[in-house]
Amino acid sequence: MSLRTISLPAMFAGLLLALPISALAETPNIVPGEWEFTSTTSVSGDLPFPDQTETSRQCIAQGDLDDPDFQMIEEEENCELLEHNVGVDGMDYRMTCQAEGGQADIVGNMEFLGETSVGHVEVTIQSPQMGEMEMVTEVEGERVGEC
Repeated sequence: MSLRTISLPAMFAGLLLALPISALAETPNIVPGEWEFTSTTSVSGDLPFPDQTETSRQCIAQGDLDDPDFQMIEEEENCELLEHNVGVDGMDYRMTCQAEGGQADIVGNMEFLGETSVGHVEVTIQSPQMGEMEMVTEVEGERVGEC
C-alpha cells in the first residue's frame, strides 16, 4: 500500500484513536455507549487537496474501557508509537509511519470529556510521489446513545 493509493486523511485521522488506553489507575473519562466521531482534515503542500470530513461510529462498552488492552480502532500497519501519555482526561502521543519510501510524523492529543471528546492531530508527510505535505485534523466525538 503506498501513500499515493490510500486516503491519507482517513489513514492518519484514524491513527488518533488507534492508541491503546492502558495501565490507568482509573478508567478513561468516556461514558460507555454508541459514539460518533467526526474528523475534518486540512492539507497543505505541493499537491492541493480539498478539506475532507469523515464520520464513523463505534460502540464502546464498559468492559472495553476496563480492559488494559482497549483500543478504539485498529492501529495501521507500518506505524511505530514513539511516545504516549494517557490519563483519565485524555492522551497525547507521537508516532511515525512508513509506506513505500514515504514517511509520516504524527503528533496528536485527545481530551476525554465524559459524553464528548475533542482531538487535534498534526501530520507531516514526506513522499516521493507527492512531496512534503502538512495535514491538520480536528476530531470531535460524541456519545449518541446506547449500543
